Amino acid sequence: MNINKDNLKKQHKKARVIADYQFGAGAGAVLFPPTVEFILSKTNRISQITDGGERIATLRSLDGLLTLSIEGAERLRSFFEYPKMRVVMNKESSEFIRKGGTAFCKHVIDVDPEIMAYNEVILVSADDILLATGKAMLSPAEMALFEHGVAVKVRYGVEK
Repeated sequence: MNINKDNLKKQHKKARVIADYQFGAGAGAVLFPPTVEFILSKTNRISQITDGGERIATLRSLDGLLTLSIEGAERLRSFFEYPKMRVVMNKESSEFIRKGGTAFCKHVIDVDPEIMAYNEVILVSADDILLATGKAMLSPAEMALFEHGVAVKVRYGVEK
């Protein structure tokens, strides 16, 4: 669906404001440079945001927040200093998570203390290499304390 120039500016600003709110100051500019394109729903709302044909993020109609693609997660990982937005996984689980496997508590070795349950997060290895993106299912304290259970529901692994 084509967007007129004024509506494009409005959509771009809206996407950046949502990203800054959800992920932190500066995230909108990093995720959505001027080259991004918007795929709109039938109701003329943002559905997906792409850059050069690569999906960066999807805007959930349920709550108006973003889910990240691997490209979007990598942009934020490169922008934010460690440990912002990160759940660090041990070496044993890294290959499994790269393929889109669930991240369990017993494999978490570090986590951003500001993450809240149901936040979008970035899963990385101990040396801060992107493994996956997903949704935190627990608080950082719970991830560190629990020996069993799902820490992060993985949406996309880098190899998935």
